Amino acid sequence: MSIVSTDQRAGHAALPREPLLEVLVLHPRDVEGAHEGGADRVLVASDIASGGLSPEPTLVSGVCRETDLPVRAMLRLNDSYTTTGGELARLVGLGEEFLAVGAQGLSFGFLDADLNVDVEVCEHLADALAGVPWTFHRAIDASLETDLAWRQVCRLPGVDAVLSAGSVRGLETGHDELTDRAAADADVARLLMAGGGLRGEHVPWLVRAGVGQFHVDSAVRPGGSWKAHVDAGHVRAWRMLLDDAADRAAGRPTG
Repeated sequence: MSIVSTDQRAGHAALPREPLLEVLVLHPRDVEGAHEGGADRVLVASDIASGGLSPEPTLVSGVCRETDLPVRAMLRLNDSYTTTGGELARLVGLGEEFLAVGAQGLSFGFLDADLNVDVEVCEHLADALAGVPWTFHRAIDASLETDLAWRQVCRLPGVDAVLSAGSVRGLETGHDELTDRAAADADVARLLMAGGGLRGEHVPWLVRAGVGQFHVDSAVRPGGSWKAHVDAGHVRAWRMLLDDAADRAAGRPTG
């Protein structure tokens, strides 16, 4: 299956939007499997045990050298969803370094001490890295006021994806919440990138609700092990599943 970039797809506005498949990579050796399997984009992070932290710029550079797919890099320096003034300056600097070595976008998202979206911090990063597309990551699932969080995130400059499982416990718990929210709000459906324990049976329901972005991580590694590299066959299975769900939702013939 040929890999069609997001930009190429955007050029066919008359056609229904195809699902975007983002794959998490931890090493340049993960890139081949993501690319050959049909991913549309990769996200680079480190320290998965802490929920995903900022990688070293050399890792981002190595990943970018292995593919012409769009690459995003994580901006997060501790295992919470809050940050400090000192960290904020480091985050801006890291973002600039990631972009300088080839990343085309970033992933970040922060909450304040009351576990509401830290609009000030997110706007500061978006303004400092103006014009760069970015994903608001799963911090939104830890917010105490989900409705308010979505309204705030939808107004942030430059954000074009919100990675969410609908629950801090993952899609197994949050699937219905996400599906209902996307079906009820076109802005949510447009931005939502479903991820965090995504399973095949979740996909048709999410696609029918209007969700067009999906994120996979350990599910594309043999045995679901973080010690294994991304496997092209596993990625291809997700690519086919997403495309089939989109065809069915649009009433197109499926093969």
